[in-house]
Amino acid sequence: MTFGEILSSPFLLRVIGRALTVGILVSLCSAVLGVSLVLKRYSMIGDGLSHVGFLGIALASCAGVGSLYSMEISIPVVILASVLILRLSQNDGRLNGDAACAVVSTGAVAVGTLMYNLTGGRAGDICSSLFGSASVVTISDKDMVISLILSAVVIGWFLLSFKTIFAVTFDETFAHAAGIRTNVFGLILSVLTGITIVVGMKMMGSIMISAIIIFPALTAMRLTGNFRRTVILSAAISVICFIVGFFAACLLSLQTGAAVVTVNLAVFCAVYGIAWIAGKIKQKRTA
Repeated sequence: MTFGEILSSPFLLRVIGRALTVGILVSLCSAVLGVSLVLKRYSMIGDGLSHVGFLGIALASCAGVGSLYSMEISIPVVILASVLILRLSQNDGRLNGDAACAVVSTGAVAVGTLMYNLTGGRAGDICSSLFGSASVVTISDKDMVISLILSAVVIGWFLLSFKTIFAVTFDETFAHAAGIRTNVFGLILSVLTGITIVVGMKMMGSIMISAIIIFPALTAMRLTGNFRRTVILSAAISVICFIVGFFAACLLSLQTGAAVVTVNLAVFCAVYGIAWIAGKIKQKRTA
Protein backbone atom coordinates (compact mmCIF):
# COMPACT_ATOMS: atom_id res chain seq x y z
CA MET A 1 0.00 0.00 0.00
CA THR A 2 1.32 3.42 -0.98
CA PHE A 3 0.26 6.98 -0.10
CA GLY A 4 -1.02 7.34 -3.65
CA GLU A 5 -3.31 4.33 -3.26
CA ILE A 6 -4.56 5.64 0.09
CA LEU A 7 -5.32 9.13 -1.24
CA SER A 8 -7.00 7.84 -4.41
CA SER A 9 -9.37 5.46 -2.62
CA PRO A 10 -12.32 6.89 -0.58
CA PHE A 11 -12.72 3.50 1.12
CA LEU A 12 -9.06 3.36 2.23
CA LEU A 13 -9.20 6.98 3.39
CA ARG A 14 -12.24 6.24 5.54
CA VAL A 15 -10.82 3.01 6.99
CA ILE A 16 -7.37 4.46 7.70
CA GLY A 17 -8.84 7.68 9.07
CA ARG A 18 -10.99 5.68 11.47
CA ALA A 19 -8.10 3.49 12.62
CA LEU A 20 -5.79 6.50 12.93
CA THR A 21 -8.34 8.34 15.08
CA VAL A 22 -8.79 5.38 17.42
CA GLY A 23 -5.04 4.85 17.68
CA ILE A 24 -4.26 8.49 18.42
CA LEU A 25 -6.94 8.68 21.13
CA VAL A 26 -5.81 5.42 22.75
CA SER A 27 -2.16 6.58 22.60
CA LEU A 28 -3.15 9.86 24.24
CA CYS A 29 -5.05 8.15 27.07
CA SER A 30 -2.29 5.57 27.58
CA ALA A 31 0.39 8.24 27.87
CA VAL A 32 -1.61 10.39 30.31
CA LEU A 33 -2.42 7.43 32.57
CA GLY A 34 1.04 5.94 32.12
CA VAL A 35 2.85 8.80 33.89
CA SER A 36 1.02 8.14 37.17
CA LEU A 37 1.33 4.37 36.74
CA VAL A 38 5.09 4.54 36.22
CA LEU A 39 5.72 7.05 39.02
CA LYS A 40 3.65 4.98 41.48
CA ARG A 41 5.43 1.80 40.35
CA TYR A 42 2.13 0.40 39.04
CA SER A 43 3.52 -0.36 35.57
CA MET A 44 2.81 -4.06 36.03
CA ILE A 45 -0.91 -3.34 36.45
CA GLY A 46 -1.05 -2.15 32.84
CA ASP A 47 0.82 -5.23 31.68
CA GLY A 48 -1.33 -7.53 33.81
CA LEU A 49 -4.62 -6.06 32.61
CA SER A 50 -3.51 -6.36 28.99
CA HIS A 51 -3.15 -10.11 29.53
CA VAL A 52 -6.60 -10.24 31.12
CA GLY A 53 -7.94 -8.58 27.97
CA PHE A 54 -6.82 -11.67 26.06
CA LEU A 55 -9.10 -13.74 28.31
CA GLY A 56 -11.98 -11.41 27.45
CA ILE A 57 -11.40 -11.97 23.72
CA ALA A 58 -11.27 -15.74 24.31
CA LEU A 59 -14.59 -15.55 26.17
CA ALA A 60 -16.11 -13.69 23.22
CA SER A 61 -14.83 -16.42 20.91
CA CYS A 62 -16.36 -19.12 23.14
CA ALA A 63 -19.67 -17.26 23.14
CA GLY A 64 -19.62 -17.37 19.35
CA VAL A 65 -19.67 -13.60 18.87
CA GLY A 66 -16.03 -13.34 17.75
CA SER A 67 -14.87 -9.76 17.30
CA LEU A 68 -18.42 -8.40 17.06
CA TYR A 69 -18.91 -7.97 20.81
CA SER A 70 -15.41 -8.70 22.07
CA MET A 71 -15.07 -5.19 23.52
CA GLU A 72 -18.37 -5.40 25.44
CA ILE A 73 -17.27 -8.72 26.98
CA SER A 74 -13.66 -7.72 27.62
CA ILE A 75 -14.38 -4.39 29.40
CA PRO A 76 -16.27 -5.90 32.42
CA VAL A 77 -13.73 -8.75 32.63
CA VAL A 78 -10.82 -6.29 32.77
CA ILE A 79 -12.62 -4.04 35.28
CA LEU A 80 -13.26 -7.02 37.58
CA ALA A 81 -9.60 -8.03 37.23
CA SER A 82 -8.42 -4.51 38.13
CA VAL A 83 -10.56 -4.57 41.30
CA LEU A 84 -9.26 -8.07 42.14
CA ILE A 85 -5.62 -7.02 41.73
CA LEU A 86 -6.10 -3.99 44.00
CA ARG A 87 -7.92 -6.08 46.62
CA LEU A 88 -5.23 -8.75 46.62
CA SER A 89 -2.52 -6.10 46.92
CA GLN A 90 -4.22 -4.19 49.75
CA ASN A 91 -5.80 -6.96 51.83
CA ASP A 92 -3.15 -9.66 51.74
CA GLY A 93 0.20 -8.53 53.09
CA ARG A 94 1.90 -11.62 51.70
CA LEU A 95 0.88 -10.79 48.15
CA ASN A 96 2.31 -7.49 46.88
CA GLY A 97 1.17 -5.61 43.79
CA ASP A 98 3.59 -7.26 41.34
CA ALA A 99 2.77 -10.74 42.64
CA ALA A 100 -0.97 -10.06 42.38
CA CYS A 101 -0.53 -8.87 38.78
CA ALA A 102 1.52 -11.96 37.93
CA VAL A 103 -1.06 -14.33 39.39
CA VAL A 104 -3.99 -12.73 37.57
CA SER A 105 -2.23 -12.07 34.24
CA THR A 106 -0.55 -15.45 33.76
CA GLY A 107 -3.69 -17.26 34.86
CA ALA A 108 -5.77 -15.23 32.39
CA VAL A 109 -3.46 -16.03 29.45
CA ALA A 110 -3.40 -19.75 30.33
CA VAL A 111 -7.19 -20.02 30.67
CA GLY A 112 -7.75 -17.91 27.54
CA THR A 113 -5.43 -20.10 25.45
CA LEU A 114 -7.18 -23.29 26.64
CA MET A 115 -10.57 -21.75 25.83
CA TYR A 116 -9.38 -20.95 22.31
CA ASN A 117 -8.14 -24.54 21.87
CA LEU A 118 -11.28 -26.15 23.28
CA THR A 119 -13.54 -24.11 20.99
CA GLY A 120 -11.51 -24.86 17.87
CA GLY A 121 -9.80 -21.48 17.67
CA ARG A 122 -7.03 -21.19 15.10
CA ALA A 123 -3.44 -20.27 15.87
CA GLY A 124 -4.02 -17.17 13.74
CA ASP A 125 -6.83 -16.07 16.07
CA ILE A 126 -4.56 -16.40 19.09
CA CYS A 127 -1.73 -14.49 17.39
CA SER A 128 -4.11 -11.75 16.29
CA SER A 129 -5.42 -11.39 19.86
CA LEU A 130 -1.93 -11.33 21.36
CA PHE A 131 -0.09 -9.21 18.81
CA GLY A 132 -2.86 -7.25 17.09
CA SER A 133 -4.46 -7.50 13.69
CA ALA A 134 -2.39 -6.70 10.63
CA SER A 135 -5.49 -5.21 8.99
CA VAL A 136 -6.87 -1.78 9.90
CA VAL A 137 -10.24 -2.85 8.44
CA THR A 138 -11.02 -4.55 11.78
CA ILE A 139 -11.47 -1.12 13.43
CA SER A 140 -15.16 -0.23 13.42
CA ASP A 141 -17.18 2.94 13.92
CA LYS A 142 -18.17 1.56 17.33
CA ASP A 143 -14.49 1.41 18.32
CA MET A 144 -14.08 5.04 17.31
CA VAL A 145 -17.11 6.18 19.33
CA ILE A 146 -15.94 4.30 22.43
CA SER A 147 -12.42 5.70 22.07
CA LEU A 148 -13.86 9.24 21.80
CA ILE A 149 -15.87 8.73 25.00
CA LEU A 150 -12.88 7.18 26.78
CA SER A 151 -10.50 10.00 25.83
CA ALA A 152 -13.05 12.59 27.02
CA VAL A 153 -13.38 10.80 30.37
CA VAL A 154 -9.60 10.38 30.87
CA ILE A 155 -8.69 13.94 29.88
CA GLY A 156 -11.64 15.35 31.83
CA TRP A 157 -10.64 13.38 34.94
CA PHE A 158 -7.06 14.59 34.68
CA LEU A 159 -8.03 18.23 34.23
CA LEU A 160 -10.60 18.23 37.05
CA SER A 161 -8.50 16.19 39.50
CA PHE A 162 -4.98 17.28 38.55
CA LYS A 163 -3.98 18.44 42.06
CA THR A 164 -5.33 15.24 43.61
CA ILE A 165 -3.56 13.08 41.04
CA PHE A 166 -0.32 14.97 41.63
CA ALA A 167 -0.59 14.56 45.42
CA VAL A 168 -1.43 10.84 45.36
CA THR A 169 1.19 10.08 42.72
CA PHE A 170 4.09 11.56 44.67
CA ASP A 171 3.07 11.02 48.32
CA GLU A 172 0.16 8.66 48.86
CA THR A 173 0.60 8.60 52.64
CA PHE A 174 0.41 12.39 52.95
CA ALA A 175 -2.52 12.50 50.52
CA HIS A 176 -4.40 9.94 52.63
CA ALA A 177 -3.64 11.93 55.79
CA ALA A 178 -4.95 15.05 54.05
CA GLY A 179 -8.32 13.37 53.52
CA ILE A 180 -7.93 12.17 49.94
CA ARG A 181 -9.48 8.75 49.33
CA THR A 182 -6.40 7.17 47.82
CA ASN A 183 -8.05 3.76 47.44
CA VAL A 184 -10.71 5.33 45.21
CA PHE A 185 -7.98 7.06 43.18
CA GLY A 186 -6.19 3.74 42.68
CA LEU A 187 -9.42 2.09 41.57
CA ILE A 188 -10.25 4.84 39.06
CA LEU A 189 -6.70 4.76 37.67
CA SER A 190 -6.70 0.99 37.20
CA VAL A 191 -10.23 0.88 35.74
CA LEU A 192 -9.47 3.64 33.21
CA THR A 193 -6.21 1.88 32.34
CA GLY A 194 -8.09 -1.37 31.80
CA ILE A 195 -10.69 0.24 29.51
CA THR A 196 -7.93 1.99 27.54
CA ILE A 197 -6.20 -1.35 27.07
CA VAL A 198 -9.39 -3.04 25.86
CA VAL A 199 -10.11 -0.28 23.33
CA GLY A 200 -6.57 -0.44 21.92
CA MET A 201 -6.18 -4.23 21.93
CA LYS A 202 -7.78 -4.88 18.56
CA MET A 203 -5.17 -2.76 16.81
CA MET A 204 -2.17 -3.17 19.12
CA GLY A 205 -2.72 -6.64 20.57
CA SER A 206 -2.97 -7.62 24.24
CA ILE A 207 0.81 -8.13 24.51
CA MET A 208 1.86 -4.91 22.78
CA ILE A 209 -0.67 -2.47 24.25
CA SER A 210 1.08 -2.14 27.64
CA ALA A 211 4.21 -0.81 25.91
CA ILE A 212 2.48 2.42 24.86
CA ILE A 213 1.59 3.01 28.50
CA ILE A 214 5.18 2.66 29.72
CA PHE A 215 7.55 3.88 26.98
CA PRO A 216 6.23 7.45 26.43
CA ALA A 217 6.12 8.09 30.18
CA LEU A 218 9.69 6.86 30.71
CA THR A 219 10.95 8.88 27.74
CA ALA A 220 9.24 12.07 28.92
CA MET A 221 10.54 11.60 32.48
CA ARG A 222 14.07 11.50 31.10
CA LEU A 223 13.55 14.87 29.39
CA THR A 224 11.86 16.82 32.20
CA GLY A 225 11.29 16.58 35.94
CA ASN A 226 8.13 18.67 36.07
CA PHE A 227 4.94 16.58 36.46
CA ARG A 228 2.72 18.75 34.24
CA ARG A 229 5.34 18.97 31.49
CA THR A 230 5.97 15.22 31.78
CA VAL A 231 2.28 14.45 31.17
CA ILE A 232 2.10 16.81 28.18
CA LEU A 233 5.39 15.60 26.70
CA SER A 234 4.44 11.95 27.24
CA ALA A 235 1.17 12.52 25.36
CA ALA A 236 2.99 14.25 22.47
CA ILE A 237 5.62 11.49 22.22
CA SER A 238 2.97 8.76 22.32
CA VAL A 239 0.84 10.33 19.57
CA ILE A 240 3.81 11.07 17.29
CA CYS A 241 5.25 7.57 17.72
CA PHE A 242 1.86 6.04 16.96
CA ILE A 243 1.42 8.06 13.76
CA VAL A 244 4.92 7.14 12.54
CA GLY A 245 4.48 3.46 13.44
CA PHE A 246 0.97 3.32 11.99
CA PHE A 247 1.95 4.62 8.55
CA ALA A 248 5.10 2.48 8.56
CA ALA A 249 2.89 -0.55 9.19
CA CYS A 250 0.46 0.44 6.43
CA LEU A 251 3.17 1.11 3.83
CA LEU A 252 5.25 -1.98 4.67
CA SER A 253 2.32 -4.35 5.42
CA LEU A 254 3.42 -4.88 9.02
CA GLN A 255 1.43 -5.41 12.20
CA THR A 256 0.52 -2.04 13.68
CA GLY A 257 1.29 -3.00 17.28
CA ALA A 258 4.81 -4.20 16.56
CA ALA A 259 5.61 -1.17 14.39
CA VAL A 260 4.33 1.35 16.95
CA VAL A 261 6.16 -0.30 19.85
CA THR A 262 9.38 -0.44 17.81
CA VAL A 263 9.17 3.31 17.11
CA ASN A 264 8.55 3.95 20.83
CA LEU A 265 11.54 1.77 21.70
CA ALA A 266 13.78 3.59 19.20
CA VAL A 267 12.80 7.01 20.62
CA PHE A 268 13.30 5.76 24.18
CA CYS A 269 16.79 4.41 23.37
CA ALA A 270 17.73 7.57 21.46
CA VAL A 271 16.70 9.87 24.33
CA TYR A 272 18.51 7.80 26.94
CA GLY A 273 21.58 7.47 24.71
CA ILE A 274 21.78 11.22 24.07
CA ALA A 275 21.24 11.94 27.79
CA TRP A 276 24.03 9.49 28.71
CA ILE A 277 26.46 11.06 26.25
CA ALA A 278 25.53 14.56 27.45
CA GLY A 279 26.13 13.45 31.04
CA LYS A 280 29.57 12.11 30.19
CA ILE A 281 30.53 15.31 28.37
CA LYS A 282 29.36 17.35 31.37
CA GLN A 283 31.42 15.19 33.74
CA LYS A 284 34.56 15.71 31.65
CA ARG A 285 34.06 19.47 31.51
CA THR A 286 33.49 19.58 35.28
CA ALA A 287 36.65 17.52 35.87
